[in-house]
Amino acid sequence: MRNFRNNKSKLPAISTASLPDIVFMLLFFFMTVTTIKDNTLLVDNNLPNATEVKKLEKKDRIIEIFVGKPAPELASVLGSEPKIQLDDRLASVTEVSTYVLSELAKKPESIRNYVTVSLKVDKEVKVGVVSDIKEELRKVNLLKVNYTTYEGDAFRNMQ
Repeated sequence: MRNFRNNKSKLPAISTASLPDIVFMLLFFFMTVTTIKDNTLLVDNNLPNATEVKKLEKKDRIIEIFVGKPAPELASVLGSEPKIQLDDRLASVTEVSTYVLSELAKKPESIRNYVTVSLKVDKEVKVGVVSDIKEELRKVNLLKVNYTTYEGDAFRNMQ
């Protein structure tokens, strides 16, 4: 009889020749897909919850305005009153219309009629500030306004 225990075959070694190619393909993939954060928040932005939420699909048609109390590192200088952030600077309500018009001018003419202003308002901000911003937007005839929220139970906003 033949002894089968002595004839153990060894598994072939795994070829590592293609590993650098795979690593570089992954590197290029993540370099092209990753987006860089646009704005540094200068205001606290704790968004409220809402039950009926719809995601805005086309990011090139959005102008963002942040509203909230100054960030903790700026609160000692600016106080605790809500501030408006346009890009990377704090602004007053009267500057909103000129900012929105300049952002609108940067957009291609074919999508200017479809631009939406996205208000990212902290849930502690009073409604008066938001209505002042909406008045400024009405002056420049930008009537598509979106309120950015988190998806969740709206009753959690009262806590």
